[in-house]
Amino acid sequence: MTIPQETLDQLTHVPMPKHVAKRQPDEMLQLGADIIPVYRSEALVIGSGAAGLRAAVELRRRHIDVLVATQTLFWGTSACSGSDKQTLHTAATSKQGDDFIKLAQALGAGGAMDADTAYVEAVGSIEAFAGLKYIGLPLPEDRYGAILRYQTDHDEAGRATSCGPRTSRLMVKVLAEEAIRLGVSFVDHSIVIRLLVVGEGRERKIAGAIAINSGDRGENNPTGLAIYLCPSLVLAAGGPGELFRDSVYPKRCFGSLGLGLEAGITAVNLTEHQFGIGTRRDEFPWNLSGTYVQCMPYIYSVDDHGNEHNFLAQYYRTTQELAANIFRKGYQWPIHATRMLDFGSSLVDLAIFSESQSGRTILMDFNRNPQPVAGDEPFSLERLDPDVALYLSNNDALLALPIDRLRRMNPLAIELYKYHGQDISQSPLAFNVNHQHMNGGLAVDIWGQTSLSGCYAIGEAAGTHGVTRPGGAALNAGQVFGLRCAKQIASQTPPPPLAVTQLLAVTQLHEQIAQCKAEIVQGLSNENGLNLQQIKTDIQRRMSDKAGFICYAEEVSGALQAAQQLNQAIQQRGITILYVNKVAVSFQWRHMALASEALLTALDYYISQGGGSRGARAICSDKGEAVPESRQGPLVDYRFITEKPEHRQQQLTVTYQQGKFVVSVSSLRKLDDLNTIFFEKNWPDFLTGALYR
Repeated sequence: MTIPQETLDQLTHVPMPKHVAKRQPDEMLQLGADIIPVYRSEALVIGSGAAGLRAAVELRRRHIDVLVATQTLFWGTSACSGSDKQTLHTAATSKQGDDFIKLAQALGAGGAMDADTAYVEAVGSIEAFAGLKYIGLPLPEDRYGAILRYQTDHDEAGRATSCGPRTSRLMVKVLAEEAIRLGVSFVDHSIVIRLLVVGEGRERKIAGAIAINSGDRGENNPTGLAIYLCPSLVLAAGGPGELFRDSVYPKRCFGSLGLGLEAGITAVNLTEHQFGIGTRRDEFPWNLSGTYVQCMPYIYSVDDHGNEHNFLAQYYRTTQELAANIFRKGYQWPIHATRMLDFGSSLVDLAIFSESQSGRTILMDFNRNPQPVAGDEPFSLERLDPDVALYLSNNDALLALPIDRLRRMNPLAIELYKYHGQDISQSPLAFNVNHQHMNGGLAVDIWGQTSLSGCYAIGEAAGTHGVTRPGGAALNAGQVFGLRCAKQIASQTPPPPLAVTQLLAVTQLHEQIAQCKAEIVQGLSNENGLNLQQIKTDIQRRMSDKAGFICYAEEVSGALQAAQQLNQAIQQRGITILYVNKVAVSFQWRHMALASEALLTALDYYISQGGGSRGARAICSDKGEAVPESRQGPLVDYRFITEKPEHRQQQLTVTYQQGKFVVSVSSLRKLDDLNTIFFEKNWPDFLTGALYR
């Protein structure tokens, strides 16, 4: 069946709403010669992606005065980046039957994930899923009303579903429309640069935030400084996309990690990520998973002289094996150290990495089938591994060329690149291995609350994932915890946000605001400070070269020392801010410098404790026990240390204390005995709100 072009366009060209309720300042604060706007709300959500909008919608439904502050309205990773496997998960979707326990086990199968968090995400997926359908997300159904689903990475039951490559953008769209219907108010072009905290020790709690708002710039406020006051705050600005040079994140994605670390919030699992193949960041960044590789295009490289190299043929033993592992990248898209062994699918990524290290450009050609391994027969649809042949047969895709197979299985994949100026039906696609997702982040409890009372983290800002996760679980987690934090916030009767007169009376807050302003003034007149571009280059080069998916154990401690020296230099010399419109960016790169040191601190500690390769990172060392094999023999340069089983039962937490990062090891939280939960016994907890406490 040919899908009408109009339908393809609707699922590819997804415009966002343009008119939202804009919040005006409640009061003005005189700070020296500046008059600074003050916004007050019962809850502040930072970020307008899928997770942040879900929190805002659910808070507003519960009659909470919620304000959304966002760098760019309805923009970010969920709106602008992703893949055709950005999916949602629901329980009870396997034809063989499914339950919450099985789904929770799949979510935490890689280790280092709290059992209660996994169960919360499994149970919450139903409400999150149904809510999205209710407000208009076009999730596909069969003629019986069942959701169409398929198998994705780290998923044994086929729990994933999709609206096509733009699933997450469509989520943002319908949630944005719902937020507008409910009258949620926004402040656009607002970059939060510091959290406001009151109290000491265990009594510390959130009080608001300091931001740079371009709309608040004026004669009496040249930098656009603004104050948000709130008793509850939700960090939903995503992950630290700018941390790595080789990244599939959209540009200017700084996330909430560094912001939270600076405020002393504990982070967890910072060593855990996802890396995989995707198009380059300077063009249109997108993950090449799913049908992009299941159609089995020809992957090759081109050197400086324009010569073409069928480099994968040097790694796999037969043409059939080579083609099968390209195909398996569809549902084994994230790199996994163990899949580099036994001629597995991550050997594709290792080969691409090695080839790109030599300076060659890696391309994917959808008009040619995989070229043969020397001495072997050419690619043939008659010689496919059983799983490959069955998948293509089930989808009526046993067609002559990759582009034909792709068009049959997923025409939206072609439309997406065409929309962004590249027709993959006509020309090859350049790509590489990129950093795609942080599995770690700020540590949260089962309601999404961080170690700072009243401050929540959801979406990629939260470290709710373990070592691995099924594809699409991140979208589900953001939706579930958007719901969860809204429920807990709404269950409380917090004090109203401070008025300006009260703010001035709280010495701790007044000092934080004055210090922040002093840093801005100092940066604008600092001729000897660090250069922003140099900071960016320094961080990104170090992270990609020393802490990427190929990581040499003996190089990490040196990288950590360099990261520490950078933060010391920022503290001592400051950052030169050449223009007023670079004030917010200077704080964002401060946060990236902190996030970089925090991650390297955790990674260095993990390696010092004998930590081995797991998830997306191979810890390479001469002392390693495992060596990937290629057609031409052992790849000794990539010998790696294997994971210790006991590390799966632990998490590494990192906290910023008195200018230093402190690492600690914690055991995984367990799930209570569900057999002790009964209707009559537990209903009062719901009726009285005790369950939220």
